Amino acid sequence: MMRALSIASTGMAAQQLSVAVIANNLANVSTVGFKKGRWDFQDLTYQTLKSAGTTTSSGEVPVGIQIGSGVNPVAVYRGFAQGDFQQTDAPLDIAIEGEGFFQVTMSDGSIAYTRSGSFKIGSDGNIVTAEGYPVLPDITVPIDSIALTISPQGEISAATPGSATPSVLGTIELARFTNPAGLNSIGKNLYQNTAASGEATIGTAGLDGFGTVLQGALEGSNVNIAEEMVNMIVAQRAYELNSKAIQTSDDMMSVANNIKR
Repeated sequence: MMRALSIASTGMAAQQLSVAVIANNLANVSTVGFKKGRWDFQDLTYQTLKSAGTTTSSGEVPVGIQIGSGVNPVAVYRGFAQGDFQQTDAPLDIAIEGEGFFQVTMSDGSIAYTRSGSFKIGSDGNIVTAEGYPVLPDITVPIDSIALTISPQGEISAATPGSATPSVLGTIELARFTNPAGLNSIGKNLYQNTAASGEATIGTAGLDGFGTVLQGALEGSNVNIAEEMVNMIVAQRAYELNSKAIQTSDDMMSVANNIKR
């Protein structure tokens, strides 16, 4: 019975993690480029009371007796399925259709990656994120630009007064990873690579397996509200069942303690 108490407690802790991940998903249901989290559990070690195949006086034991120790969270990973597109018509709102991440330069000079293409023009004319981080490669928009055009391959052109043809300002390159689920989330819609994700492969949108870019649109969160609500109900019921197991074990120990009365 003491074993049951500890096993059920691991189940309650696991479901608390489930609800925390679900809550974060729901909190970011309107976050541009957000990718929902999922969890992986695994069973803990087993105590073998009787091994299968053991030879006894009556023959070979066909099935053994093993008692598990509960459950343990092993991973909370990001699902990078495509989110729905939101049409904005803003010239520097860019969505990636397919694989790839935008690159930005952090304050310490390191490179971070994002699926959020809600870009702005900084005070120096460079294209930056909403937090002010420069987008790579550095592209400066002339102050007298009257129109910006971004091709599906990420080439940015600007029309200026007195010019018959738009000028090409540069091309936004994309990055991708062997294992994007291994990226480290650092908040602000940004990720950094790890040993698990591998190094970034840089390329041009629409070529060599990279997705294309869509001007005037943003990629929404890939959180499915109905799915998250179902997951929340399942987690809540599992939490209740584990608490019932603890209560039942406590009742059984109470009965054992009161046998002499």
